[in-house]
Amino acid sequence: MQKRLSIYFRLFGYLRPYWPQMIAAYGAVLVATLVNLFIPQVIAAAIDNGIATGQPSALFVTGAIILGIAIVRGVAGYLQRFYGEWLTHRVSYDLRGDFFAAIENMPFAFHDRAHTGDLMSRATGDIGETDRFAGFGLMELTSVLALGIGVVVAMFYENARLAMIALGPIITLLILAITFGRVVEPQFKLIQQQLGLLSTTMQESLTGINLVKAFAREPYEFAKFDEQNDEWFRRRSRVIRLWGDFWPSFTLVLATGIFLMLWVGGPWALSGEITVGSLFVMISYLLMLNAPAQQLGNLVNLAANAGASAQRVFEIIDTPNPIVEKPGAIALQHGRGGVHFEQVSFAYAGDARVLHDVDFAVAPGMTVALVGPTGSGKSSVVALLPRFYDVTAGRVLVDGMDVREVTLHSLRQHIGVVQQNPFLFSATLRENIAYGVENAPLEAVIEAAKAANAHDFILRFPQGYDTKVGERGVTLSGGQRQRIAIARTLLYNPRILILDDSTSSVDTETEHLIQQALQTLMQGRTTFIIAQRLVTLKHADLILVLDEGRIVERGVHAQLLARHGLYRNIYDLQLRDQEEFAQLERKLRTGY
Repeated sequence: MQKRLSIYFRLFGYLRPYWPQMIAAYGAVLVATLVNLFIPQVIAAAIDNGIATGQPSALFVTGAIILGIAIVRGVAGYLQRFYGEWLTHRVSYDLRGDFFAAIENMPFAFHDRAHTGDLMSRATGDIGETDRFAGFGLMELTSVLALGIGVVVAMFYENARLAMIALGPIITLLILAITFGRVVEPQFKLIQQQLGLLSTTMQESLTGINLVKAFAREPYEFAKFDEQNDEWFRRRSRVIRLWGDFWPSFTLVLATGIFLMLWVGGPWALSGEITVGSLFVMISYLLMLNAPAQQLGNLVNLAANAGASAQRVFEIIDTPNPIVEKPGAIALQHGRGGVHFEQVSFAYAGDARVLHDVDFAVAPGMTVALVGPTGSGKSSVVALLPRFYDVTAGRVLVDGMDVREVTLHSLRQHIGVVQQNPFLFSATLRENIAYGVENAPLEAVIEAAKAANAHDFILRFPQGYDTKVGERGVTLSGGQRQRIAIARTLLYNPRILILDDSTSSVDTETEHLIQQALQTLMQGRTTFIIAQRLVTLKHADLILVLDEGRIVERGVHAQLLARHGLYRNIYDLQLRDQEEFAQLERKLRTGY
């Protein structure tokens, strides 16, 4: 209970900055409630002073008063609706901003575990349910509670004995609403969790649609989606059944209250103990609770749903980020790009270590190639450099500075990464290349594209650099996406380059052209290359051979071949054929 209340209080905190709008909205709620309480009194006066005494003037006065009340209610209703909607969407705006900022700031470790579909479900469905209650729903709940309290007070003011009789049904109504809320809230949390799984299933199927169609697995995907969708409907049906069980109770309790009013108050009115107008007032007040009672069920339903949804949103916002800047972290100034790994060990969260005592030093401007079997730790080594992850033990130094002692922004400003599977946004080619450099001139974009051997194929598109690529760059070939990614990193102009097997998707001729450009552009820039192509390895200043998370060999190409170790085995199994093919291709191209 305490945890649930803390979630609501935290949600209400999003309203606090907008107190002028809240004053207008909730002031309108109270005004509308107050004038509603006057209507039965005005009508009762017309009955007792007009109809009962035969004075038409009293009826005209009553009509004028009711018309004035309607005008006041109209103005109050407008303010309530306008600011209620405004607060609803403003809470949504702020909460979604906090949620997105939390996701964007999360390290790679978080995104390794998270499902995109579930995150999207929280960002849309959960926040939508939350802001509906925090804005308009909370205002409606305030209106219902204010009206309920006002009715009870007015009934006691009118006739305390009849009010005592009506108090039983009113208290029963309140107990039913609270019980319904406690029963239904856990069910809504299960519904939202299932909606996240359903969104994940859909997202994965759509992302891998090419694979689905290639293997004719549409029936399997239909079945998988139907299974999750059916479970969502089953959970939703439980709530509908609960709602159906409770709903008649609200109506029955109110009907019982009216029956008691007529059963007890009717004879009193006939005997003259109370006036007919007074009995009308008491019944009218009780009938006033009919719509709010039904609405209270909806609002409790909405509050329960919002509480479950807000908890899912705050779970992400409150997820601790292990990659944080230390207090007093300094900006990494422009330097030469020296790198030193000091006895570095590393393990992903909850897993065994994947790097053990990795120790090496790289002078500025050197090209370092990382070689080893799959799973040997090559990508893990380069991921520690820009602090995508933090070391488990040891230190990573850039220009003598521990990367944990400098600001993340300044560190990553000086490190450029071309990943194995490059990502392109649904934007123009120019925007994709210039992604890391704000307001980059077209001339600089073209220069980077030429260096990455992308300029020629870009010009073959009718719109050139203004050509829009499809989602994730699907309208380009793998080699074209790689070259756009390389151009993007080159324009970023970092002093440290990380090329994670970035030439794996290009043919040998294209790779040769890219390597020529990179040889010039890597002058004075420290470069780490994860590659399986011999042309890269042969020209590296240092080759680090990894196996099971350890550096087992280091040196240059010729030295490592002469040792007949793991590198020689990799060369004989994977790289010798590349060299022989490259020699044959060169002979065919040059004639000798």
